[in-house]
Amino acid sequence: MFESAELGHKIDKETFKVEEPKLRAALLETQFQLRENGSFPVIILISGVDGSGKGETINVLYEWMDPRYLSTHAFYAPTAEERAHPSMWRYWRALPPKGRIGIFAGSWYSHPIAERIGNSLSRSDFDQRMDQLNRFEAMLVNEGALVLKFWIHLSKDAQRERLKAIEANPLTRWRVTKTSWDRLKTYDKMQEVAGHLLRTTNTPWAPWIIVEGTDDRYRSLTVGKTILDSLQKRLADKRDQNSPVAPPFSPRIDRLDVLSSLDMTQSLTKKVYETELSTWQGRLAELMRHPEFKKRALILAFEGSDAAGKGGAIRRVMSAMDARQYQIIPVAAPTEEERAQPYLWRFWRHMPRLGRVAIFDRTWYGRVLVERVEGFCSEADWLRAYSEINDFEHDLWHAGGIVVKFWLQISDEEQLKRFEERAKIEHKRFKITEEDWRNREKAAAYHEAVCDMIDRTSSGTAPWTIVESNDKLFARIKVLRTICERLEKELKVEPMKEPRVLIARAPKAEVAKEAEAKDVKEEHESKVEHAKQTKTQRANALRAEKARAAKEAKEAKAVEAGEKARPVA
Repeated sequence: MFESAELGHKIDKETFKVEEPKLRAALLETQFQLRENGSFPVIILISGVDGSGKGETINVLYEWMDPRYLSTHAFYAPTAEERAHPSMWRYWRALPPKGRIGIFAGSWYSHPIAERIGNSLSRSDFDQRMDQLNRFEAMLVNEGALVLKFWIHLSKDAQRERLKAIEANPLTRWRVTKTSWDRLKTYDKMQEVAGHLLRTTNTPWAPWIIVEGTDDRYRSLTVGKTILDSLQKRLADKRDQNSPVAPPFSPRIDRLDVLSSLDMTQSLTKKVYETELSTWQGRLAELMRHPEFKKRALILAFEGSDAAGKGGAIRRVMSAMDARQYQIIPVAAPTEEERAQPYLWRFWRHMPRLGRVAIFDRTWYGRVLVERVEGFCSEADWLRAYSEINDFEHDLWHAGGIVVKFWLQISDEEQLKRFEERAKIEHKRFKITEEDWRNREKAAAYHEAVCDMIDRTSSGTAPWTIVESNDKLFARIKVLRTICERLEKELKVEPMKEPRVLIARAPKAEVAKEAEAKDVKEEHESKVEHAKQTKTQRANALRAEKARAAKEAKEAKAVEAGEKARPVA
């Protein structure tokens, strides 16, 4: 793998003096075209062995190009904040926008290499990590990014001489540490790990460019010309960069699917709802304070039909939590800043740290729902989004996240009823727009998109929960109960032992009839009780009146007897 990078490549001074000005001018011109084009970002990874000149290469690029439109990010051991987030979180935040160039010094490959050399990462886990990185880079490329990966190589002898030279120079001596010499001792292990890494991550969409780092002039010209050629070819390529990556959907011959099979008559009486609400909100509050939750994060994703009651369900969840513990992220059309990044970027940056909660009102599934139906993205975009979303959610789970996803479904008749109510009630008019009415005309297309979404993205680590929401009370309790039961499972906590009131599953008309009969019975019993109380009160009052009269008569008799016994003067 490294044979061609150990041949002793060199460029003499005269050749370098001739080539450097031409290369600098071409790079500046191409960088300007990239900014004007603004249709894709450039991501440059600079990796390699210690002392190979990675830092000098980055400095040269800053000297040859316009530094205002370059950004460099160096990644060391994760900080406490970074360890509390998914492993890719810090790289997502550093991605350059379209039209810009981002240089990663010590990229997403550095940490796995160090762990593998230190034997803290097994070979199978290392291979799994490389597979995840391949899919991550494929996603970047499919989003339009140009990914260039450079591995600056030195032989073992060349690395030793290089470290000695750097250490001998007073201006660069600080760069050589005890760790640098210690790593030289693990050179053979490093080559084995690096060779395996380069083989498994050398993909057609993001190949590795191995550059010998012994000669500074050769290294600089090679990296600079590679970047120039890649940029020029990409700017000249007018072909569609995307292609479908998912198989076609199978037809639903019998018209039976996850939505049409729902029992939309499920409901709760007000009394049962209030009992259940206090029970599950109390349980959720307990789970949020459980010591094990500090090691996890909760991501609640709410999707659903228009007017299905997402806001009401979210408010009941919020009421059980400490406001300092959660964040609500309402998702609307992407901003200009968000459109300049990969689609999932705006969701990655809102992922909660361990011990916290993120509640998404609309989510990353907009790509396979509204963008698919309305034609806001290409077919290739939403077809590949299924696998990208599955990878995204698996990464969250692997980092300690608990992803709970809800689809709130209502019937067309119930939706129409709620739309009309919103239009009449003053404080609810803001909830209804012309777009909501227009979306009803595409109900069939949205129905198909939702079924495809659930079939392709309901996984063991992030399953979908479909909520029958014609009755808002039933929907809110199902949401709360699902969250609590999922937390109990993930935190390995014993299920709640308090008696639970069974959810009513009778048709709504029967429930209403039963409730009415119960109300009549309670009213009759109340009247009987009132009558009993009234009769008892009258009897008590009569007894009191008789006792008072007897007492007054006795006192009068005593006074009269005293008058008769008094002697005459």
